[in-house]
Amino acid sequence: MKKSFRVKREKDFKAIFKDGTSFANRKFVVYQLENQQNHFRVGLSVSKKLGNAVTRNQIKRRIRHIIQNAKGSLVDHVDFVVIARKGVETLEYAEMEKNLLHVLKLSKIYQEGNGSEKETTVD
Repeated sequence: MKKSFRVKREKDFKAIFKDGTSFANRKFVVYQLENQQNHFRVGLSVSKKLGNAVTRNQIKRRIRHIIQNAKGSLVDHVDFVVIARKGVETLEYAEMEKNLLHVLKLSKIYQEGNGSEKETTVD
């Protein structure tokens, strides 16, 4: 995923937490806030409580991969932050994907069947 698709600055994270809306399930919390760009941006937060650096980085890589695969079905003009909750470190990839897509659907960031329409639209 390109750097332009990532929320990196502390100022941006704080704005999303302060002014955004949150959605959650047992494994993930998602905060979202509209942006003025023509694409989405994502930030990740994995607490040290979930494990050592190797474990935390593996969780972040899996989340990025899930988002990359769902990229065509994600809405534009939104910044969102994904926070991993306790227990996510024990999930298999398929279960993690199911839980993450579930919370993204709750927040209306992920819209199934939207991916092919976005990619084939010709103006």
